[in-house]
Amino acid sequence: MSILSENKKARFDYEILDIFEAGLVLSGIEAKSAKKNRIDLTDSFVRINAGDQIVLVNAKIHPFQPENAPKDYKISRTRQLLLKKKEIKTLLGKLKEKKLTAVPLRVYTERNLVKLSIAVAKSKRQHEKREVLRKRAVDREIERTLTNKNFK
Repeated sequence: MSILSENKKARFDYEILDIFEAGLVLSGIEAKSAKKNRIDLTDSFVRINAGDQIVLVNAKIHPFQPENAPKDYKISRTRQLLLKKKEIKTLLGKLKEKKLTAVPLRVYTERNLVKLSIAVAKSKRQHEKREVLRKRAVDREIERTLTNKNFK
């Protein structure tokens, strides 16, 4: 399993409750481009359309060879996700709970297939995010002082 792209902002903005694995429906040029790490999950999200169809919205897959890409190729088109019926029902049930959302975490390859990790997540509040930043700063400062003492 090799990770092609990761949505680092999702782990900062959301509290991850559950993770699902979904297949990603791509065209030929998109699959090759994604396998060459030309995919961006920033500002993307998962939506459930009518008929319980789950799609990935606003994920950017840049063309592998821009000169050879079709003229009507859209970088951030909506892409369908593949899940089993049981997983779709579970995901729908969890999303109907209060203030939960589905967020893409990372794109990776598994047995030459492009997969997507979807997280059922709860949004963090602003004070929770500030607390995390404060804790990181303190940890960094402690690490610096420990390494400085080791060199003296």
